[in-house]
Amino acid sequence: MANAFAQQRSVLRRVASNPSGAIGLTLLACIVLMAIAAPWLYPDGPFEMVGMPFSPPLGEYLLGTDMLGRDIAAGIAYGARISLLVGGVATLFIVVLGTLVGGLAGYYGGRIDSAVMRVTEFFQTIPTFIGAIVIVAILGATLPNVIGAIAIVSWAPLARLVRAEVISVKSREFVAASVAIGLSDLRIMLVQILPNVLSTIVVAGSLMVATSILFESGLSFLGLGDPNIMTWGFMIGAGRSAIRTAWWMVTLPGLAVLLTVLAINLLGDALNEALNPRLDR
Repeated sequence: MANAFAQQRSVLRRVASNPSGAIGLTLLACIVLMAIAAPWLYPDGPFEMVGMPFSPPLGEYLLGTDMLGRDIAAGIAYGARISLLVGGVATLFIVVLGTLVGGLAGYYGGRIDSAVMRVTEFFQTIPTFIGAIVIVAILGATLPNVIGAIAIVSWAPLARLVRAEVISVKSREFVAASVAIGLSDLRIMLVQILPNVLSTIVVAGSLMVATSILFESGLSFLGLGDPNIMTWGFMIGAGRSAIRTAWWMVTLPGLAVLLTVLAINLLGDALNEALNPRLDR
């Protein structure tokens, strides 16, 4: 246990000492703090009409107002809560499903591997964003349906990645020794194989968070997000008709998406360097 904690601290130190990791952690921490503080900073909520429409930034309101007089800053703060929620929950489903499917296929091989990979290839032939649009359009534009649609169209690449890693680890001597002494398949996969592919899963999962946020923003931009929830994509879609006269309505939520995705990608790169021994210098 102490060794595991020491390894975790070592990884955190390496991530924090990496310039990309430091920038990513700082940006992401600011976004998380903004999301947590949103109810206290803007108790009236993001849909409340608080001022004159089309008020520019740095006036009465820090980031201006939209065509209905809603505070842009409140919308960005509350939108951060939804983006982080969608990114985290969708990635959790993707990681669990992709790890389970890829782990079973890679460990058992044979007919199980062949059958699972045919299903995986079917999902990979579907254009991911178009598939998410179709699923949400059929099931309805609610937040759980958006999360489910993102998870359904995004798990297959991770499953193939986990399968390849499991096949590589399965051929090593310590796995053969575990089989020889009679350990069960479940124990071998959980104790021997999973810890050796966990770094790959963590790095891939961190990048999936950014992808999920982009998916949610795109769906909301097209009007397929939950209409009762303020999101960055909804703000961009609502402001696109006034982009020439009120640039801040589109630019500022778009900048929020950009910075969030950038922070997560930088953090993912730093995690990859910290967890991948082949990149150790």
